[in-house]
Amino acid sequence: MRVRRVVTTRAGGRSAAPYESFNLGDHVGDDPVAVRANRDRLAEGVGLSADRLVWMEQVHGRTVTTVDGPLDVPAEATDALVTNRPGLALVALVADCVPVLLADPDNGVIAAVHAGRVGARVGVVPAAVNAMVEAGAKADRIEVLLGPSVCGECYEVPAAMRDDVEARLPGSAAKSRKGTPALDLRAGLWNQLAGLGVAKVGVDPRCTVEDKTLFSHRRDGKTGRLAAVTWIEA
Repeated sequence: MRVRRVVTTRAGGRSAAPYESFNLGDHVGDDPVAVRANRDRLAEGVGLSADRLVWMEQVHGRTVTTVDGPLDVPAEATDALVTNRPGLALVALVADCVPVLLADPDNGVIAAVHAGRVGARVGVVPAAVNAMVEAGAKADRIEVLLGPSVCGECYEVPAAMRDDVEARLPGSAAKSRKGTPALDLRAGLWNQLAGLGVAKVGVDPRCTVEDKTLFSHRRDGKTGRLAAVTWIEA
């Protein structure tokens, strides 16, 4: 089976400042008409009807929702989506958090995960892998893309927070560009996935704070959300 993955940027949408222009988040204060136009454009761009895109009500937790068809509303209070149905696109929205796209192409199971500091700390990615296995995937066949997010040099945090996350997500402790305590969630998640037996992990190196073609809440405060999307071609 052929698995597709897309990560959007800020360019090419209908939203006005400070959401300019391809904001896909409907929870950030943007004009709903503009968001709907942007979401329709995303669906058109990936070659699916708008109702085949599955969205989440993201809450920075570890709940995983397995879906077998389109949803009329975003999946409630969840931060990971799993499906084994072709032609159903799973969407994670981020603006510094790590979007994680997983797929077992041999067995036709995919997942999209929103992994911020809290979700990564409490194990949303292992929960998604477990749900994928329940849906027919094999951990050693899963391929992963860790999408653009705030990098370790930009994600400055208090030392106690760094140590707390490191204790639960080993490998995530980092130093900022200023030499202060920081977090590199992608490094921690890469380490975690390797421990789960996932051998193929790719990393999009872009930092959302540094790359102004991407949305960053840490950089801009009030801003939009980019989307990481995955689907199995029908």
